[in-house]
Amino acid sequence: MGGLLILVLVLLVLFSKAVYVLREYERGVMFRLGRLVGVRGPGFILIIPFIDRLVRVGLRIIAMDVPPQDVVTKDNVSVKVNAVVYYRVFEPDKAIVEVQDYAYATSQLAQTTLRSVIGAAELDELLSEREKINQELQSILDRATDSWGIKVSAVEVKHVDLPEQMQRAIAKQAEAERERRAKIIHAQGELQASETLAGAAKVLAAEPTSVQLRFLQTLAEIAVEKNSTIIFPVPIDLIEHFMKKKGGTE
Repeated sequence: MGGLLILVLVLLVLFSKAVYVLREYERGVMFRLGRLVGVRGPGFILIIPFIDRLVRVGLRIIAMDVPPQDVVTKDNVSVKVNAVVYYRVFEPDKAIVEVQDYAYATSQLAQTTLRSVIGAAELDELLSEREKINQELQSILDRATDSWGIKVSAVEVKHVDLPEQMQRAIAKQAEAERERRAKIIHAQGELQASETLAGAAKVLAAEPTSVQLRFLQTLAEIAVEKNSTIIFPVPIDLIEHFMKKKGGTE
């Protein structure tokens, strides 16, 4: 009876070592006596215990944080930059055979590449052309990890930490830029107003009666807005007609 129980236990252990169930997003890299046999899965996988070995590899996209890196830019500004890398395994056998730990290797490569690319860029380029730097990082990492069976789909620079002195300088630069734009807009408004006034002056010069009507309108506006006595010269043109009429009567 005891021997049967031991046999059952041995069979259960062998069964647990021989049976694998791989999910849809998993693959198994199988080795037989140390030699690569192939990639198995997904689904039910049966191996020979103690002869075959199955290594699980996930195929889903992995989001990996790149720790903050202290970098000196091309124009000698010290910054601290971090990023996130999105990658996935597309050839499980290469990811296991070609590199010892593909996740660690990708992380180290991302850190060194980030320092290299940021160090070759100027601060203005880093702040204003983030998408260009992201694409350059993605391209370099993807080429380097292709032989490992890894596809780097995207790299995003998350945060650029500037020294406090540089932050103040950038704030002053932005304020000066806003003042410059305000002055330009004001000058453009003055130019448009002067052009409009010049056009109005030409119209009034062509029609002297219009000047008189405008003068009378201004007087009416002053009388409504101001409750005071105003002394003003009367243009001779306004009374010339009446003076001629009076002279002809006499």
